[in-house]
Amino acid sequence: MRSVTYSMSVSLDGYIVGPEGDFNWTAPDEEVFRFWIDEIRQVDVHLLGRRLYETMLYWETADQDPSLDDSMLEWAAIWKPLPKVVFSTTLSTVQGNARLASGGLAEEIERLRAEPGEGDIAIGGATLAAEAAALGLIDEYQAMVHPVLVGGGIPFFPQRERRVDLELVETRTFSSRVVYLHYRVARRQAVL
Repeated sequence: MRSVTYSMSVSLDGYIVGPEGDFNWTAPDEEVFRFWIDEIRQVDVHLLGRRLYETMLYWETADQDPSLDDSMLEWAAIWKPLPKVVFSTTLSTVQGNARLASGGLAEEIERLRAEPGEGDIAIGGATLAAEAAALGLIDEYQAMVHPVLVGGGIPFFPQRERRVDLELVETRTFSSRVVYLHYRVARRQAVL
């Protein structure tokens, strides 16, 4: 069964976007950007909330920007054909290789998990991830922790009413002092 992975850049104090809506502190250097390229290659479908979808729309036509370097063009070449499912109550159409979700989040994930494929189901956007987490649908969390305190904004981790135990899968420290943390949800096996 394919894993659902929530992955975002985050400030040390736990926010994906600062109090004024800015996230310029998440701009990756070449080493971190190369890591993200390798990660997106392992994704079969990406689930996005409206705000993240609108932010990522740039990459649908980025290959036409003559100022992009080779790694950015490589990202665009991977991102553009990647199937995307957008969850929104305000959008009536989406662009590129995206479709609006036709059902609820749990139903979409169940359907996608049942489809053949080896790549992950990525989920992005704090609101959408919070809903998936509340439903117990996230299998892995990946945080690219940036060495900055932004003092508020949109939190990476949703407010939870229950405890979730995690197992550390991987850590990596980049030369830019960004730290990657990868955790898997510890699922208890039923004892017969």
